[in-house]
Amino acid sequence: MSNVKTAASDRVPLGQKAAFGAGHLVLNLYPGALGFFMFFLLTAFGMDPFLAGLLGGLPRFFDAITDPIMGFVSDNTSSKWGRRRPYIFVGGILSAITFVLLWQLDENNSSDYNFWYFLIMSMVFLIGNTMFATPLVGLGYEMTSDYNERTRLMAFSQTVGLIAWVIVPWFWVIIADPDIFKDQAEGVRTMAIYVGIACLILGLLPAIFCRGTDSANMGDRKPLTLKNIFSNVKDLFKSIGEAVKNKPFMKLCGATFLVFNGYQIVASFSFFIFVFYIFNGSYEATATWPAWFSSVGALVSAFLVIPIVSKMATKWGKKKAFIISTALSIVGYLLKWWSFTPENVWLSFIPIPLMSFGLGSLFTLMMSMTADVCDLDELVNGMPRKEGTFGALYWWVVKLGQGLALVLGGAVLSLIGFDGNAATQTAETLTQLRIADIVIPVITAGLAIWVMWKYNLTEERAKEIKEQLEERRGVI
Repeated sequence: MSNVKTAASDRVPLGQKAAFGAGHLVLNLYPGALGFFMFFLLTAFGMDPFLAGLLGGLPRFFDAITDPIMGFVSDNTSSKWGRRRPYIFVGGILSAITFVLLWQLDENNSSDYNFWYFLIMSMVFLIGNTMFATPLVGLGYEMTSDYNERTRLMAFSQTVGLIAWVIVPWFWVIIADPDIFKDQAEGVRTMAIYVGIACLILGLLPAIFCRGTDSANMGDRKPLTLKNIFSNVKDLFKSIGEAVKNKPFMKLCGATFLVFNGYQIVASFSFFIFVFYIFNGSYEATATWPAWFSSVGALVSAFLVIPIVSKMATKWGKKKAFIISTALSIVGYLLKWWSFTPENVWLSFIPIPLMSFGLGSLFTLMMSMTADVCDLDELVNGMPRKEGTFGALYWWVVKLGQGLALVLGGAVLSLIGFDGNAATQTAETLTQLRIADIVIPVITAGLAIWVMWKYNLTEERAKEIKEQLEERRGVI
């Protein structure tokens, strides 16, 4: 158990935690809304499934390029408002406006026109979203230098952020309701405006109220000018190389990829199990059960799992908290075999608290540990601190996992003979679907535990690094 008390100067005020949490709500609300709205490209705007798939995948390649660049830029920025906050402010406005415009599609336009409109606007939206998201993540890493306060800050922000996942499963229900909108196309356009306004207001809060490291005397920052663009590219790759050589960071990325990717591969499987196994192919009988399942999972993660994980991390350390939480999620996944049954649909909710320990703990702990890694990097490689670069690379791994999961999830469904257009599925297909729904996340979670088993950046080591850095900087 940690006996080190957090100094008053290292505590993040509640107002700043709330503002940072609001930013994370935006970080979750955009991808959540995009994921659910993409369904309506097919049903509301008549887009070819192949083209819709391209629209889901192509922007990710663009995103993978812009994230590290934005991380490098924010790391080396000098301004009286700090390194991160100007970009968060501008990016928050730009992403909100372009998100709304992105979904103002006209169902009467040709499929080709809508495809190119959506693709181009997606790129513009991603520029704004990268300007907002990457500096925000980097800002979180530098809001406190205390080992345990970092966990408390990330726990708070993740709790607020998960509220988005309580809301977004109901977008499908609202948009598809003929009593609310005359058709799905109108529903998508209108809901996009509401999402954009909410994200605009919430996204500006961290830019206004949050405070990071005082960068006034931070040395060795690279001049960001057109004259130095070629040397900047060289420095960018050098920063990325230094991050990749950081063994604790690579363990965090590996474990995150495994846990998150394992979950994402089977993310849609529960919906199909509800429809075809529990309700025998009846969408009408299935009704809102999948939405409730997702919303309850998010609520449990936000208000039960994350507070417990935060206390576990303070008492036993972040690595042990991660291993215990991931092991509990494995038990939860295994319970799905018995709890998902046509005899009683309510039993399907039993594994939720245990399963929620997987994703509920993941980003709380991993983002807190990444902040510790940034201290280690400064000790080894010196200034400037690279929170933006580390944050960009970490989330690049997450996005890579999302893209790969879409491919692998479809491959698994194809392999077991699942037919989404069929009224019912064969008994053999349903059995294999249920097995895959359990086995895949269990295996990836087990591998993540193995990856993190020898993670050695403990609280004691983090404290030593902090003291060495303060001595180097001349902090008394």
